[in-house]
Amino acid sequence: MTETALLRWLCLTLPIGLALILWRRPDRRTAGAALLSLLTAFVAVGVANKVAMAAGWWRFTLTDGLFLGIPLDLWLGWAILWGPVPLLLRRRLPIWSIVLAYGWLDLLLMPRLDSLLQLNDHWLYGELLALLLGVPPALLLGRWTADQRQLTGRVLLQLFTFTGLALWLLPSAVMARGDGSWSHLVDDPLWRSSTVLQLMGLAAVPALSAMAEFAGRGRGTPYPWDPPSELVTTGPYAYVANPMQISAVLMLALLSVGTHSWSLAAATVGTVAFVRFVADLHERTDLETRLGPQWRAYDAEVKPWRVRRTPYGAEPAALYLSDTCIICRQTKALVESTNPQDLNIRAAEGYTVAGLRRALYVGPDDLHASGLAAVARGLEHSGPGWAYLGWSIRLPVVRPMLQLLVDGMGGGPRQLPTARET
Repeated sequence: MTETALLRWLCLTLPIGLALILWRRPDRRTAGAALLSLLTAFVAVGVANKVAMAAGWWRFTLTDGLFLGIPLDLWLGWAILWGPVPLLLRRRLPIWSIVLAYGWLDLLLMPRLDSLLQLNDHWLYGELLALLLGVPPALLLGRWTADQRQLTGRVLLQLFTFTGLALWLLPSAVMARGDGSWSHLVDDPLWRSSTVLQLMGLAAVPALSAMAEFAGRGRGTPYPWDPPSELVTTGPYAYVANPMQISAVLMLALLSVGTHSWSLAAATVGTVAFVRFVADLHERTDLETRLGPQWRAYDAEVKPWRVRRTPYGAEPAALYLSDTCIICRQTKALVESTNPQDLNIRAAEGYTVAGLRRALYVGPDDLHASGLAAVARGLEHSGPGWAYLGWSIRLPVVRPMLQLLVDGMGGGPRQLPTARET
């Protein structure tokens, strides 16, 4: 065995050995958290290496076993060492101490790996980027998932991880063995690339709204080992059982157009088959076990890959809009014109509730939304097209920006004269 082969072998087997030593029969949630931290570290290490190589901070001298220009065995060992290994330690060390320890280790080892890696004078910039991008997100996501803390943080870091896996690593792997190239998104006419990217953004709306619904209504995430504690039937789930998979497939299909890749188009079809005949079966079994009759009632009415024309099980809800506000009266007329189901539109002045400012949505299970979010919730009673508009409006970044715009046009919050409803 050559020195280079021995180094590559050690870079993979030592992290695996450490992870196995620390494993010690973790519970199901901790095991799932360890896998999630590995996936996050894998994506982060890949991104950091691509940036470092593009910036000229370092390059790998190897010619075989490369994926995206990175030795796959080194990449995987790196991710295991930075993700599951510190997570599985019995003692919860501060994250800053782990980052410093890994930084010190890299300072000692990386200059001595010249048979694997050629460092530039500014390689420390790449090291700092890799440490900050790889260790804290992977470790935080793993700890938060294992301890069921920081729900918003878990959702955001999962979004980074699964977006990287589905829309970067999977297409890159397919195009590496088939046809197509990322360069087409840059080299194609601007109108074509822009159209593809904008359509991908539109296709992402159901998935993003579904993730927000999982967190807000179900107090969970899309990750199978960190699911919602309750069945979520609102938002996109009122119309279709698998909005996240639909969004992912649409974005992959559009990406195959943007990258000129027939191989990616074929992989997209394969993804649909995998989800339909493998992943769906596992998910249905899990939901049946956890939620029983509630899931069976939902499953009988809402199907994957088939969008309903009306929302599922819409219980009576109320949308309160001010009669003394011109914008609110216009909004009321618009919502009424969409023929919403099981939605009573009433005057806001006729109801006393803490925090009522022109618009309020009151739905089942103590679901409340105010301002523009209330109108968006109301539109979700009006069929999939209007519901899609509502999901778009309620996206975490979009809604505050639109609310500021509406406030500036005179639709901002104000105290209303109210009388308790009888």
